[in-house]
Amino acid sequence: MSFQLPSLKIRGKSLLPIVQGGMGVGVSAHRLAGAVARENAVGTIASVDLRRHHPDLMEETGRCRDKARIDAANLVALDREIQAAKAMARGLGLVAVNVMRAVSEYAACIRQSCESGAEAIVMGAGLPLELPELTRDHPHVALVPILSDVRGVTVVLKKWMRKNVLPDAIVIEHPAHAAGHLGAARKEDLADPRFAFANVIPGVLQAYKDLGIESENIPVIPAGGINSHEKVRELIGLGASGVQLGSAFAVTEEGDADLAFKQILAGAAPDDVVEFMSCAGLPARAVRTPWLEKYLKREDKLQAAASGEHKCTLAWDCLVQCGLRDGIAKFGQFCIDSQLAAALRGDVQKGLFFRGADSLPFGDKIRPVKELIHYLMTGQRPVLA
Repeated sequence: MSFQLPSLKIRGKSLLPIVQGGMGVGVSAHRLAGAVARENAVGTIASVDLRRHHPDLMEETGRCRDKARIDAANLVALDREIQAAKAMARGLGLVAVNVMRAVSEYAACIRQSCESGAEAIVMGAGLPLELPELTRDHPHVALVPILSDVRGVTVVLKKWMRKNVLPDAIVIEHPAHAAGHLGAARKEDLADPRFAFANVIPGVLQAYKDLGIESENIPVIPAGGINSHEKVRELIGLGASGVQLGSAFAVTEEGDADLAFKQILAGAAPDDVVEFMSCAGLPARAVRTPWLEKYLKREDKLQAAASGEHKCTLAWDCLVQCGLRDGIAKFGQFCIDSQLAAALRGDVQKGLFFRGADSLPFGDKIRPVKELIHYLMTGQRPVLA
C-alpha cells in the first residue's frame, strides 16, 4: 500500500510537498521551474546572471564592462524568466525566485521578482534579516529563508517578529549533503551534529513553541541528500512539511543547463565530489572536473598571494564580498560567475559544476520532471533504459 504524503500549504495553496531548489548560474530558469510548478510543486528560478539565457542581452553585454548595463540586462532577463515560468505553470504550483544574500544586487533582484509576479522569494547564502522590508509593498509574496541550524532559525524568527512578519516556510539545508554554497562557516564544520535533520527539524518545531508561534504552522522543508521516496517519508515523519532537491532536478530533461552539464552531474561518483572554499567566503561542493582539479592544486598558493588589492579583470561587482576581487586570503581565488557560466553551457574543461554529495534518484539517467516527482511521491520507479 502506498504512503500518502501530506500537502505542503503555502499562502493558501495546497501543493505537492516537493520543492525544486534554486540553482545558478542559469541552471534553474523558466523551463525547469515552470515544469515543476506545472506538476503542482514548487519551481524555483535562481536570479543570478540570467542574461546568459538570452542571446539579445548577451549581444548587448557579453563583452561589456559596465556594471549598470549588466545589472539592468539581468533584471530584464529575470522578468522574462518569471513570466515564462508562470505561463508554463498555467496557474498550478508555485513559481519562486531564489535570491542569494551574498550577491551585491540582491535588493534589486527581490524588487524585480515581486514586480514580475514571483509568488515566493527564497533567500539563502547569508541571513535574510531585511527581507520583510524589501517585500513590504508586495504582501502577497511568500517569504522563505534558507537556514541550516536551530540557532540561525531562531535569530531570523526573532528579528522578523519585531517587524510583525513571519516566514511562510523555512528551508533547512544540510551542509554535509547539499550542492553549491553551504550553510557552514568552515569546511571542518560541514558534518557538525547541529546540522543533522534529526536534531534541526524537532529543534525548529520546539522553537516555534518557545516563541509562541506554533499555531502558525510554518512549514519546515529539509534540503540536502534527499534521493528517495523513503527519505521523503522519513523526514516528514520527523515533522517536515515537504522536501527540497537541487541536483536531482538539475539533471532532468527540463533542466535549463546544457546536456553535457547534466551528464557531468549524473555521472559523478562519490569520490568525484569535493568541498572547497568559494570566493563568496562559504564552503562549496562540486564535481572535480579539469578546471576544479587545477584550481585545487594551486589553491594554497593563490590564497597565500592574496594581497587585498583589486585583482578582478571584470568591472561588475557581483558579490558583496569576493575573495578574488577583494584579495581575501581565506576565500576562494577565482571568478565564480565565469566558471558557473562555463558549466551552464557544458564546458567541461572550464566549468564549475555544483553537485550534492549523495547519489541521484535515477543514477546516471536523465529523465523528465514528472517521473522524478512521481517517484518521490510514490516510490514507484519508471522503467529506466
